[in-house]
Amino acid sequence: MASRTHDAAPRPAWTPPARKPPLSSRMMRAIWRGLPAKRHDVGWEPGLVVRAADGSPLVTDHYFPRAEGDFPTLLVRSPYGRGLPWSPMYGMLFAEQGFHVVLQSCRGTGGSGGGFELWRNEPADGRATVSWLREQPWFNGTLGTIGPSYLGYVQWALALDPPPELKAMVVQVGLHDPYALFYADGALRLENALLVGLGMAYQHRGITPFVGTTLRLQRRLRDIVTARPLRGAYTSALGDIPWLDDVMTHPDADDPYWNGASLARAAERLSVPTSLVTGWHDALVDQTFEQYARLRQAGCDTALLVGPWTHTSAMQQGWPEVFAESLAWLRAHLCAEPSGLRPTRVRVHVGGEDEWRDLDDWQSLSPVTTSWFPTPDGHLTQHAPTDSAPVTSLRYDPADPTPSIGGPLLSRTAGPRDNSALEARGDVLTFTGPPLAEPVDILGPVSARLSISTDTGYADVFTRLCDVDAQGRSTNVCDGLAQLETVGQAPSEVTVRMSSTAYRFPAGHRIRWQISGGAHPRYARNPGTGEPPVDAVDLTPTRITLHTDSALMLPYDGKSP
Repeated sequence: MASRTHDAAPRPAWTPPARKPPLSSRMMRAIWRGLPAKRHDVGWEPGLVVRAADGSPLVTDHYFPRAEGDFPTLLVRSPYGRGLPWSPMYGMLFAEQGFHVVLQSCRGTGGSGGGFELWRNEPADGRATVSWLREQPWFNGTLGTIGPSYLGYVQWALALDPPPELKAMVVQVGLHDPYALFYADGALRLENALLVGLGMAYQHRGITPFVGTTLRLQRRLRDIVTARPLRGAYTSALGDIPWLDDVMTHPDADDPYWNGASLARAAERLSVPTSLVTGWHDALVDQTFEQYARLRQAGCDTALLVGPWTHTSAMQQGWPEVFAESLAWLRAHLCAEPSGLRPTRVRVHVGGEDEWRDLDDWQSLSPVTTSWFPTPDGHLTQHAPTDSAPVTSLRYDPADPTPSIGGPLLSRTAGPRDNSALEARGDVLTFTGPPLAEPVDILGPVSARLSISTDTGYADVFTRLCDVDAQGRSTNVCDGLAQLETVGQAPSEVTVRMSSTAYRFPAGHRIRWQISGGAHPRYARNPGTGEPPVDAVDLTPTRITLHTDSALMLPYDGKSP
């Protein structure tokens, strides 16, 4: 086992307490299938107190293997409480595989002292927790971190100045940039904001308050997202959440409010081996690819797993694969047991054929990017247009905003969905290619180059890649949104990043490009007046015209169709 770090004096003997994990955790653990057999029974030491640098108590639970010997420690810091699902998912599952697990409530949540402020206290509180660990008789000096979503953010916070004990990280569907969670090109990700507010403010309080508030938000959602003004409307369901007000009223990434929020710099110089997990329809998939790129550039030992998952399904339906990946990484780097590692750095699920593909790397991919062009009759062609006339137009009415269907959301409606009803609306444009004579593989980042004019000067443009099967069902693959301002009748050009994908369009299917003026309530509706969406009272319909030099750009893996 690893030698103890900062071992100034012999540690006193430790007598493990006799308590078992909570009954609810043991019951949930018992229903999981497809996981490795446990190696050890698990003990539980709840309600420990770690003092933050300012004296705030950080309430902490300790799970441990009931066995003789030294074991490495996993640190899991959460703003969502220490009960279900975190207790069985991390506390029990990893302790029974031979790890001490320290599960801590972030300040201002789950009984911990102080006030919760999104992102601001995590680096210092993480360091204080490591200092406390050094004093524990069971800590052998070898530390890893693990967790999803905001539990990934706190890992990056610790990695800003990684302690010498930190030997491995596992960031699952993880966050490093709060601004990008809440905004896309300055457009408010409204649904994300509401659901993050719900989770942060209520999940740590227990199941009953969380479920009750969730149901209240569902009942009042339409009134909230269509309120004029939007500012403060969420309080009818969620109550007052000061940090959420701040988030929704600071749309500019360069605003001093966001200073220090992004932890991208942590990955740029990190040497701690880091495993990354995401899904193609995860709300944070783009952040994961950014993390991977920075880690690879830094020369850090890194692995990437991308499944057919959403933000939540990765930790539910995908949990057997995610747990196995995570456990293998931690055993390799904390226990010197590398036998469970896969042979390649990257593994991705290929949609459309429901197969996994192992890749040597992601950054080294050199796909051939091919442009597809829209035509006035709704076709999608690889022949560049020769006519300079506008292609077509749509009328976006913020009083009846184009709805959002599926995609990389935090809600249960995320993922691939039938877009047929959406595409039947008059405010949605579609351009469809011919039936494919042979399969076409798309592997890498997708984007759209748009030339747009408007009659109000203000618009959002939502663009989506879809797969149309032989029966005409249109299923979303990936998408993106951009804001633009135009002057007079002259078109403005904008490139919309539509995320990355690994997808096979089968023979007989057709490639479709979908364009609209928004996706509500995934994004706050553009009022068409130039006012900030959170303050707008007046709404003005906008005519959005698509011009001929627009193109959908697809990264082909292999031969183009």
